Amino acid sequence: MVKTKREGSVIFSEYKRGEAIKAALEKKREDILLELRESKVKGRGGAGFPTATKWMVVAASTAEIKYVICNADEGEPGTFKDRVLLVDYPELVFDGMVVAGYTIGASRGIVYLRGEYEYIRKPLEDYLESMRKDNLLGKNILGKEGFDFDISIRMGSGAYVCGEETALIESLEGNRGEARNKPPYPVNTGFFGRPTVVNNVETLAAVSHIVVKGGDWFRQHGTDKSTGSKLFSISGDCELPGVYELPWGTKLSELLTLVGAKNTKAIQVGGASGICLNKTQFDRTLAYEDAATGGSIMIFNGSRNMVHILKNFMEFFVEESCGQCTPCRIGNVKLLEGVKMIESGEYTFDYIEKLMELGRTMQVSSKCGLGQSSPNPFISILENFKDEIFNGNGGYNG
Repeated sequence: MVKTKREGSVIFSEYKRGEAIKAALEKKREDILLELRESKVKGRGGAGFPTATKWMVVAASTAEIKYVICNADEGEPGTFKDRVLLVDYPELVFDGMVVAGYTIGASRGIVYLRGEYEYIRKPLEDYLESMRKDNLLGKNILGKEGFDFDISIRMGSGAYVCGEETALIESLEGNRGEARNKPPYPVNTGFFGRPTVVNNVETLAAVSHIVVKGGDWFRQHGTDKSTGSKLFSISGDCELPGVYELPWGTKLSELLTLVGAKNTKAIQVGGASGICLNKTQFDRTLAYEDAATGGSIMIFNGSRNMVHILKNFMEFFVEESCGQCTPCRIGNVKLLEGVKMIESGEYTFDYIEKLMELGRTMQVSSKCGLGQSSPNPFISILENFKDEIFNGNGGYNG
């Protein structure tokens, strides 16, 4: 079930196709950048990097060729809000890409679409064709002399690591999806070495509203450090799973009530790579400054076995690691071995503590976000549910 009509909606508020493009073409590029900075909008994919800062760097570049890439890979387990935007609100996403192209001086946009979303490619391409017919894409858009911009769709190949922007770019270039060293960053050296803006689907949708309604309007929602609203993919043990738009600053306890969750034991905030919280932490707020998330919220009730949940997450990361860097390639295997040892009762607390230290090392030494975040569930579940997992005799309560 998808919840869209809520009081105070931002992303799901009223919008007509082409509004943002028309509004942008009536403004100076620097004014759009200032409006984005005023809004304090941050990336909705999970990293939370200020959108205006990213755009300003590319806009300032004198390179003749620049790119706008929409990251629609959405490979994080438990996340499906970008699919809803692309299927039900494509005007917000594609108009946002056109606005980005105009603002930074790019003439080409690319949607990197998750491989499993092949079934929505044709409808999206048909939609793009209708935009071309209405002069919202192509040459001299809406009569703006010299502004040419078009969008193509490229399919991913099912690799989780390609949600990371540099691995995504490597994949687009026809290479194996592996993260690049940073610096340089995509804003300087991106797609085929050109300055490139990479934004999440939801970020671009937010841009369309900001250009039309203003940065001040957007900033009135959420918190001071987390402005606007956020789309949450809510799944698991609740009566009303689906995509919800909520203002940043919403408490987890309020979310549980909204979706009809009962006897909740744990909430996984941020998908498999996020943190797992127990009952004592349900008063925390969803915000960049507290419980940050790209959108995935998994709810587990009292019937769930936390070790089985952790094992599922770690098996996923072992499978999805690209293998490029040692901390991620070997570290995830060791963490999974530790989970299996707990499950079988063949462990010592000293060894588990060493694995916790390994996880913390992975967080700071892995090359990209996959290895940096994959220890999160291991550390948070063992810390927050140790009384449930381990009994007083040092055994496993399985």
